[in-house]
Amino acid sequence: MSAQTTSTKVFEYNPTALQGDDPLHGELMELNMGPQHPATHGVLRIKVVLDGETMKEIEPVVGYLHRGKEKTCESLGWRKFFPHTDRLDYVQPLMNNCAYAIALEQLGGVPVPERGQIIRVMLMEMSRIAAHLIYLGTTAIDLGAVTMFFFTFKERETIYTFLDAYTGHRMNNTYVRIGGVYADVNEDVGREIEKWCDHFLGAVDEYEKMLTGNRIWYDRNHNIGIVSKELALAWSLTGPNLRGSGFEWDLRKQQPYSSYERFNFEIPVGTTGDCYDRYLVRVEEMRQSTRIIQQAVKLLRDTRGGEFLADDRRYVLPPKGKVHTSMEELIHQFKIVTDMALPKGEAYGAVESSKGELGFYVVSDGTSHPLRCHIRAPGLMNVQAIPVVMRDRLFSDTVSIIGSLDFVMGEVDR
Repeated sequence: MSAQTTSTKVFEYNPTALQGDDPLHGELMELNMGPQHPATHGVLRIKVVLDGETMKEIEPVVGYLHRGKEKTCESLGWRKFFPHTDRLDYVQPLMNNCAYAIALEQLGGVPVPERGQIIRVMLMEMSRIAAHLIYLGTTAIDLGAVTMFFFTFKERETIYTFLDAYTGHRMNNTYVRIGGVYADVNEDVGREIEKWCDHFLGAVDEYEKMLTGNRIWYDRNHNIGIVSKELALAWSLTGPNLRGSGFEWDLRKQQPYSSYERFNFEIPVGTTGDCYDRYLVRVEEMRQSTRIIQQAVKLLRDTRGGEFLADDRRYVLPPKGKVHTSMEELIHQFKIVTDMALPKGEAYGAVESSKGELGFYVVSDGTSHPLRCHIRAPGLMNVQAIPVVMRDRLFSDTVSIIGSLDFVMGEVDR
């Protein structure tokens, strides 16, 4: 392939400066990784200029999965957009539900009952574990550790069972509502969750036995894709990618929401900021999430019989039984379903998702449709750091780096 400068600005790279006396040195190759490559974790295309095995210029090309979700929110209205939040980061839909609900609750001044808050926390932490299991299993299989993929997905299937018991769906749950959650479950599910938590802590230990001391895993991740604390902050990285670089920032601690201030847990941080640190942070986060879930189950037992959904007929649908017997409740339902308006103003609701800070910025003009909806997608921030992190690394390092940055293209493209 001839070494020519293309019209794309990012590839303005002059090979003659490298040519020297060696006719082979400086011969560049332009290569596409994706958008169908399984290791890109979604429909992502990465243009790479290679000098031998070394990457000199990198350009992530996004947009293949763009569906216009923000404009969809503005056209559908406040309430009807909830199912669409599931389709953003589709490996953790409940976190998307909660972030959107928090923004709307701020606008409407809707308090969430204690039991509803605790259920949200428990299911968000289950979603965090499920998302980290996706990272661990897929990154491991991309690097050759096939067994780990089956181990992690076995536990993810169990989480799906619990989510199904609460929400009625394994994925795309649409379980959260303004003012709380859609439904409650009996205590038998809580007892099964407690049993699973005890088992899962042992499973995480097994993961570490297979990977943490594994020479191949260590060599493919240690000192690869280093992101300094300053670089992480400059590129707006959050979540495990920021904490892996040694900066302790977690919205659950710094800006608590959904009653997280009631829970005891630690925030793991790294030191070097390489792929290996990001791996260790996520492994420990799974343990800490399990710890939160165990506390949540106990709190749900203490709040047995409590309300899980606010009793606010401006925004919350009345129970079906009352709708069938009361004209007033029927009118409330009709108004909420067809023309639910939120007060004029603006609000920003954010949660600490598995990828980082996931936020919804909404502006209301007092009508049933948002004037503006913007989603702060942490995955997009992770993708934009790819050129900086990959430059001058070997092409074989792309799999480790992409996996460790951890993004889902449904959220990136929206």
